[in-house]
Amino acid sequence: MNLQPLAPYLSIAEIILAVVLIVLVLLQSKGSDLGGFMGGGGDSGGYRTKRGVEATLHRLTIYFCVAFFILTLLTFVAWGQAS
Repeated sequence: MNLQPLAPYLSIAEIILAVVLIVLVLLQSKGSDLGGFMGGGGDSGGYRTKRGVEATLHRLTIYFCVAFFILTLLTFVAWGQAS
């Protein structure tokens, strides 16, 4: 399978996917304070169940991470075929 002609388009898609992932991660950590982000926290590290929008954001982040990983591998192969 020759991915060489798609290499520039895959790179652009990878950049767009990276920006989407950054936004998703920032939206998830918006509700927590800096102490919780760095490992400390006000709620003593207790586990709580994700519900509603929070659960949807969590699942979307996982799906986009998997897509980013696969796209990175495809882009690596495509640029390797270019040289």
